[in-house]
Amino acid sequence: MAFFKRKLLLNDDLGFSSNPVIKNQRILNKDGSANLERIGLPWFKLDDTYTRLVTMSWKRFFFMILLVYLMVNTLFAIVYTAVGIEHLHGATGTSTLDHFFDAFFFSTQTISTVGYGHIWPQGFITSILAAFESLLGLLAFALAAGLLYGRFSRPNSKVSFSNVMVIAPYKDKFGLMCRLVNLRRNQLIDVEVQMVLSYNEIVEGKNTRRFYPLPLERDEVSVLSLNWTLVHPITEDSPFYQKTLKDLELAEVEVLVLLKAFDETFSQTVHTKTSYQDEEIEFNMKFEKMYFHNEEGKMILDYSKLNQLIPAS
Repeated sequence: MAFFKRKLLLNDDLGFSSNPVIKNQRILNKDGSANLERIGLPWFKLDDTYTRLVTMSWKRFFFMILLVYLMVNTLFAIVYTAVGIEHLHGATGTSTLDHFFDAFFFSTQTISTVGYGHIWPQGFITSILAAFESLLGLLAFALAAGLLYGRFSRPNSKVSFSNVMVIAPYKDKFGLMCRLVNLRRNQLIDVEVQMVLSYNEIVEGKNTRRFYPLPLERDEVSVLSLNWTLVHPITEDSPFYQKTLKDLELAEVEVLVLLKAFDETFSQTVHTKTSYQDEEIEFNMKFEKMYFHNEEGKMILDYSKLNQLIPAS
């Protein structure tokens, strides 16, 4: 059965193909990333490695830095030990494990160019190894500093969306709503938002993925200072008109929200996106108001109420 009972203008080229969603898998993850697993790529690709290092989470980034640091120093410690611990003057360990740790900590001092001085290389081969490691350390720390700068300076959006959408009364009818707010203290300018419905539909006997742009009550604001509740009025022309939660589940509905804005701090355009599945749509609920005036008349925005819902009258 078709999800729509009337002919509507469809946009089937949104970059996600017309393949139907299977087992209620998302098209977009909640953080806006594509729910896609890529295979067949080269194991190592320099430009892609840089992208991953700049865009991965901070926890993974620092774990990678620590892991590489330990691996490189361990490798050099093994080489110093293999060449002969007697070529490291000042290494006082007596056991094999002590020799390894003497070489390891000498490596950490050399690669960082700290050089405390209680252990130093003796012999041509050991000196060459130490010189090469110090050069490698200069290059590695310069690269790490560049990655840190790239992560801090990369323009990105800190817009947070509500966890769910709601269908609540709106102007004597109903509206499909979600809410967003800027988590930074700066302002976003010329903010534009698109809302697109994605659903499965039987077309000529074949299950197909359809995309339909949802008209919004307001799809742009000049300055985003407070929160913004996006509203799609559910009129007779809306695909949500007279639809039940069961209808949405059968069509494996997903609502995509795409935002574009100009960040006044970075002086660049930033993008963010998210999605909501059918189980993340609440009926007969509405968002609690996030802002109010204090006793002095100043506007207060309470971020803790972003996801708070109250029953719709």
